[in-house]
Amino acid sequence: MSSNIVAMDAAPTAIDGERMTAPAPAAKPRRRRPGGFTPYALLVPSLVILAAIVGWPLIQLIIMSFQKFGRAQVFGAPPEFVWFDNYIKILTDPAFWQVVARSLAFAAVCVVFTMVLGTLIALMMMRLNKFFRLLLTVGLLLAWAMPALTATIVWGWIFDTDYGVINNVLVNVFGMTDFTQHSWLINPLSFFLVAAVIIIWGAVPFVAFTVYAGLTQVPDEVLEASQLDGASYVQRFRFIVVPYLRSIFVVVIILQVIWDLRVFTQIYALQGIGGIKEQTNVLGTYIYSVSIAGGEYGTGGAIAVIVVILLMAISIYYVRQTIKEEDL
Repeated sequence: MSSNIVAMDAAPTAIDGERMTAPAPAAKPRRRRPGGFTPYALLVPSLVILAAIVGWPLIQLIIMSFQKFGRAQVFGAPPEFVWFDNYIKILTDPAFWQVVARSLAFAAVCVVFTMVLGTLIALMMMRLNKFFRLLLTVGLLLAWAMPALTATIVWGWIFDTDYGVINNVLVNVFGMTDFTQHSWLINPLSFFLVAAVIIIWGAVPFVAFTVYAGLTQVPDEVLEASQLDGASYVQRFRFIVVPYLRSIFVVVIILQVIWDLRVFTQIYALQGIGGIKEQTNVLGTYIYSVSIAGGEYGTGGAIAVIVVILLMAISIYYVRQTIKEEDL
């Protein structure tokens, strides 16, 4: 019996004179993307619309940025190609770099305060009961739905020199007589303070709603377990909530940076009320003052192309971060 077992264990390498070989591994079938060509076909109408609405004007803008294009060309004179002269003129102009620095600093302040206030309001919404949460939601929606120009006019009345609520409260309630008929828009620093209040007031609802939606997806079991382990509220937010909402924070921050860098309506309206344009221009109003008001459309086109490149760089970073989050 044992010899038979040994013989069975030592299996022969050939049967009937033929050598036994292991079967070759089957080739893995290529994975086909679900839907085949259908997703690309569904994208065609939107791509055509984007090409017509955004693509063609962008091409015209790029062409204009290489031309000497002024008011004479608007009335029919043929434009003259000057190639990179407009870009050299802008990039060597100290006023342009002052506007860029001012725009970046202003956008950074607005983004920081918008994110902090929006996150705090979202956390507060998690603690409120149904009635007060609904009341707060309605208030945020009203602020978010108000047009930018309307909001700027209303806030301009609030900060009015003679009849503004802010000056009256500071003088009559707090006794600060220095603010009697104080002009908030004549000083660039206080001008941007008012502009930041208007922009943050209109942007906070978007951040609050987005972060609140993310907070509702954080597992309660994890938060309760960390609370039982002795973690404080700040520690739970830092080590549990923030990692869960990291992708949401990245998306919202990048969108806020893009929106605040190309702000125009609020700054332009405040300049019309009483601000000094040369000291309060940001990228949007600077392009307008050079091209529309100044009549140098070629130079304004060059500035616009530089702004587009800057915003595209931020958008590409946003897309890369989104892809990384999806791969994790």
